[in-house]
Amino acid sequence: FHDSTVIPDGAEISSYLFRDTPKRYFFVVEEDNTPLAVTVTPCDAPLEWKLSVQELPEEASGEGSEPLEQQKQQITNEEGTELFSYKGNDVEYFVSSSSPSGLYQLDLLSTEKDTHFKVYATTTPESDQPYPELPYDPRIDVTSLGRTTVTLAWKPSPTASLLKQPIQYCIVINKEHNFKSLCAVEAKLSSDDAFMMAPKPGLDFSPFDFAHFGFPSENNSGKERGFLKSSSKFGRQTSSKPRVDLHKVCIRNKNIFTVSDLKPDTQYYFDMFAVNTNTNMSTAYVGTFARTKEEAKQKTVELKDGKVTDVFIKRKGAKFLRFAPVSSHQKVTFSVHSCLDAVQIQVRRDGKLLLSQNVEGVRQFQLRGKAKAKYLIRLKGSKKGASMLKILATTRPNKQSFPSLPEDTRIKAFDKLRTCSSVTVAWLGTQERNKFCIYKREVDDSYNEEQKKREQNQCLGPDTRKKSDKVLCKYFHSQNIQKAVTTETIRGLQPGKSYLLDVYVIGHGGHSVKYQSKLVKTRKFC
Repeated sequence: FHDSTVIPDGAEISSYLFRDTPKRYFFVVEEDNTPLAVTVTPCDAPLEWKLSVQELPEEASGEGSEPLEQQKQQITNEEGTELFSYKGNDVEYFVSSSSPSGLYQLDLLSTEKDTHFKVYATTTPESDQPYPELPYDPRIDVTSLGRTTVTLAWKPSPTASLLKQPIQYCIVINKEHNFKSLCAVEAKLSSDDAFMMAPKPGLDFSPFDFAHFGFPSENNSGKERGFLKSSSKFGRQTSSKPRVDLHKVCIRNKNIFTVSDLKPDTQYYFDMFAVNTNTNMSTAYVGTFARTKEEAKQKTVELKDGKVTDVFIKRKGAKFLRFAPVSSHQKVTFSVHSCLDAVQIQVRRDGKLLLSQNVEGVRQFQLRGKAKAKYLIRLKGSKKGASMLKILATTRPNKQSFPSLPEDTRIKAFDKLRTCSSVTVAWLGTQERNKFCIYKREVDDSYNEEQKKREQNQCLGPDTRKKSDKVLCKYFHSQNIQKAVTTETIRGLQPGKSYLLDVYVIGHGGHSVKYQSKLVKTRKFC
């Protein structure tokens, strides 16, 4: 910080103010009709400042002039002519194309808190131009708005486009308010110890882990979009200090930037500063703010008591369903039939998690009921591909639409019983009496397990098959689960041909479930 009370001509100084303790600076203009510009930049608190002028003592001119310190002591107690005063936190300036000679006094006061500030004074404002010039339209435009991204555009500084001086644009993002100066931003950032640590040369860095407030750290180095690569390897981080909800990123030669990794439905404030990299002095564009779009609301499907609902889920996707029984109930039953790969089901009753399971094939879950309860069902798809399933919710235990299945749904073929025109197969049933239908389809010899797998949609019923494919339908069950097995011989086949066999079990509600398909081949010579 600048500790002298004399402001040098043409250089920006930084200094500190204690609350309610005024500070006075001096600046000498030796000749009449001299141009003069004084700029005061408050950092993190509003300032009251006043510029006044006093005549220089006569003996101040000529060879034997007294040192400035002595001149100051002579006239410190005198009140000069006030030229300008300001109170606030804007970057404010006094400009005069023709100022009288004299000793200029700048008085500053902070009544809010201890703070720091910057002062720049020059008698050659035309040639200096240390602060980047703003374009005729100094606003930042929000050109596109997403759920997690905001694209900003602005007009270039004439200092860069016309005077070809090295300018970079620093964008500041936060959730609280706009900033009037880069000095104010740095004051806020420096409240975090981590920001004070210098980055290693050549590495993108970010002062802290942005995931804390909605800027997830992702390796975006080298990309225009998004924030810089985050690194939390700082030795002096203190957990007691709240982290600053603020981020700054600087770019060169671009007038458009996409901020990414934002939170949906959140208001952000965007400020931009043109920084002259030679002088490190900056000018603020007019800041803006924008609210990111809401997360796309997941449509919730209403389930009707006792009615089967078809659900399609994209790969790695999820679907939400709601079941609100009309009448009071002691139990609620969820029957799920996953047609392809396993799906995950979660059931919450009035927000409380009751069930979380992976489902393959047909599964039934019985949960305890509660008066006026509402159930939210979340179905999560497979990572392999799209998922299809059928789901039924009911408060009436006897209203079962899905047939019961044995644990093993394979069809077994008896190799020794194969002939040139027939094959014999067996499959398991359950203790519940169900209708079973068997279908056959001739396939090429090149037909393989991969093709069979693609056709394994268990939810496709007999109604999707040709009538000529049907072999027969039969009812069977057994109270003794060990004996719930049936065999069937399929006749009228061609010698040396391959056939795909399917068994469908059909429940009381007409809903069918397909067993695993079986590839069989008749003997070529008998």
